[in-house]
Amino acid sequence: MKMRKKVCILLGMLMVLCMAGCGRSGVYPKDGFAEGRFGDAMHTIFFDYTVNSAYTCMDYCGYTPEEGNMLLVADVTVKNTTRSSVTMYDTDFQAQWGGEGDDDFEVPITWYVDPVSDDQLPGEYDLGVNETKTGLLVFEVPEGEGDFSISYMELFSDGTEGDTFFVYFTVNEQE
Repeated sequence: MKMRKKVCILLGMLMVLCMAGCGRSGVYPKDGFAEGRFGDAMHTIFFDYTVNSAYTCMDYCGYTPEEGNMLLVADVTVKNTTRSSVTMYDTDFQAQWGGEGDDDFEVPITWYVDPVSDDQLPGEYDLGVNETKTGLLVFEVPEGEGDFSISYMELFSDGTEGDTFFVYFTVNEQE
C-alpha cells in the first residue's frame, strides 16, 4: 500500500508541475525575436496580436490585384495590454514571403487605397485600455506564393527599435 500511495503522490505532483506551465499562454520574445503560428497570441510591449486565419484570392470585395499578384486576406485580433489608449495603424503589420529581399514584403492595401470592406481593420484606430479589435488585413502578394508570415516590429517614439514578431503560416487559395 505504501508504494501505491507514493506513486499517487508523485503523479499528483507531476500534474501540478505540468499545469503550472499552462498558465502562461502565448508567445513572448527571446533575444529580440518571437515566432508563432495561427492562434498564438504574440505579446508585444504595446499589445497582443493573433493571426486567426488567412487565405489567398484573386478578388476581395471588388478589389483585384495587379497582374502577377493575388490577395492575402488575414483575420487578425489585436488587444491593448497597456495602461493607456494605443493608436494603431494597419500598416504596423507586414506580410512577408520568400527571403529577405526588398520585394519580399508588403503592407496592407489600405496604404494605397481606402478600405474596400467594413471587415478590414481601419488604417488608423485607437484601442482603449484592455480593448480588443478583430478585423481583416488585406495584402497584395505575388501569385503562386503559399508560405507567409505577418510581422510586427516594436518602434518607440525616440526612433529605437524593440522586438520583432513573426506569425508563420501556409494558405490555400479561396474561390
